Amino acid sequence: MDWDKLRIFHAVADAGSLTHAGDTLHLSQSAVSRQIRALEESLNATLFHRHARGLILTEQGELLFDATRAMAKRLDTATARIKDSEEEVFGELRVTTTTGFGSLWLAPRLSKLYERYPDLKIDLMLEERVLDLPMREADVAIRMKEPSQADLIRKRLMSVRMRCYASPEYLREHGTPERIEDISSHRLICQNPNAPQVAAGAGLVARLLGNDVRSLLTVNNYFGVLQGVISNLGIGVLPDYLIEDFAQLERVLPDVESVEVPVFLAFPEELRHSKRITAFRDFVQEEVIAHRRRIRERGEQDPMGAT
Repeated sequence: MDWDKLRIFHAVADAGSLTHAGDTLHLSQSAVSRQIRALEESLNATLFHRHARGLILTEQGELLFDATRAMAKRLDTATARIKDSEEEVFGELRVTTTTGFGSLWLAPRLSKLYERYPDLKIDLMLEERVLDLPMREADVAIRMKEPSQADLIRKRLMSVRMRCYASPEYLREHGTPERIEDISSHRLICQNPNAPQVAAGAGLVARLLGNDVRSLLTVNNYFGVLQGVISNLGIGVLPDYLIEDFAQLERVLPDVESVEVPVFLAFPEELRHSKRITAFRDFVQEEVIAHRRRIRERGEQDPMGAT
């Protein structure tokens, strides 16, 4: 099959328009149209439905687009590996992690990585959906569970537990609960039980809500929960990796916490030799170790567990 025709087909399918694809490929609309028509003739199949608003893939076109999309991702991987210098770290690195961990722990530390590698371009994708690393939806992931996808290199970074925290101002005004039953006299701030979150966090929230909580604020991510706690609105359910960066918060109900949540860093096997991946992995591991050391020096219980 003609690779050039496939390249043009992929551009048209992606753009949904001969004109837009031509602009991307620096070809005239008529040239693009001829190549698509020739490809359809060679396959003896119609790949697009034509209508006034653009082009829509037929069933046969969808099958071919799935194949060219996979090819494009593999080519992106190969290109990234080729561009990795033996001496330098540069180029784009797509990192995916959860909204809470990414915004509250990872992002505030990235300045150190940029100081070390100023030519690195990081695309930080914060969402609860697990992106497909082998299909190159991202280059590296930090997740609150061990990845199940095949062909991934994975490293356990640390452990996290969900605990209850409040501001000193809130506790001075409303008192400190001594037993889990006392939570009924306080406003609870937590993730919405229906929002995507780790099972351990959902389990702890369910346990707390089982105590006749009369005032409640739910948010769909931990960043919002933290803002509520800092604003003296109530007692929040938060991950314990906040203990260093938000030292003003006080832990309440010290005997109440979630089960352990393992945190993993993972990336595709084919990126094993990527300098960007290696630089990011080493940076995150160094930050985890430094974080744990500072917690121990303060004489507090290490929330991150053994790596």
